[in-house]
Amino acid sequence: MSTPNINAATLRTSCSNCNLRELCLPLGLSLKEIEQLEELVSTRKRIKRGEALYRAGDKFEALYAIRLGFLKSAVMSSDGREQVTSFHMSGDIVGLDGLAGMVYSSDLIALEDTEVCLLPYQKLLEVNQSTQAMSLHFQRLLSMEIVRQNGVMLLLGSMHAEERLAAFILNLSQRFEQRGYSRSEFVLRMTRAEIGSYLGLKLETVSRVLSRFSHDNLIIVNQKHVQILDFEGLRAIVSGQAYQHGHGARAEGAASGQTIPILNARQDLDALLTDEH
Repeated sequence: MSTPNINAATLRTSCSNCNLRELCLPLGLSLKEIEQLEELVSTRKRIKRGEALYRAGDKFEALYAIRLGFLKSAVMSSDGREQVTSFHMSGDIVGLDGLAGMVYSSDLIALEDTEVCLLPYQKLLEVNQSTQAMSLHFQRLLSMEIVRQNGVMLLLGSMHAEERLAAFILNLSQRFEQRGYSRSEFVLRMTRAEIGSYLGLKLETVSRVLSRFSHDNLIIVNQKHVQILDFEGLRAIVSGQAYQHGHGARAEGAASGQTIPILNARQDLDALLTDEH
């Protein structure tokens, strides 16, 4: 029995039909421009949980759009300890750390089975030259990475443990909501030790604060499953305000159902901490 020919077009990632298009592509592209991108994004790659998409020191050749899955960026300290620098989920563009020296500066590890769309850098440059919207979008990606790093510095430099963890949970909530998932219930793909590494906290501190949040009826934690009960209470913690449980509005039960930004007197942490690109 002869093997049927495989049409290359059937293997192509169709950006126009991808449900993550609004997250990783600029708005307002023409049909011709989208077709150019579909020619560019012609390869997908799968990474099993625990495997690396790339390692620090690998030659920089491409950016990657996460189609499915969850990953972490990490660097190794001089004494061999891992420092988590970011978490990435579907719709994010990763690999920007390779632009500076044309080698990747961090390890990118899959926290669950993951699939990415390959964006060859040289071809991406050609598209940017011919498509103004893509060029501006690429500049925005670089700017967003700077803003995110500023947010991490603010988080680590001026917040105590409860504020850091509350901001982290609320940020994850908004990111899941942007992808069409529940903002009040989600699964943590990272371990508590990885959360602690990212937030500059010890494992014991992360576990203690999560238990405190659960005791105060702000969240319910069942292993890696998290359910947010009181958005207002978490936002009050982030803002550094005293919060009397039960006196604030329960955001999930509000009639409007709208996401309330994470605001405080120091900065708009939602804008600063987001990894969205």
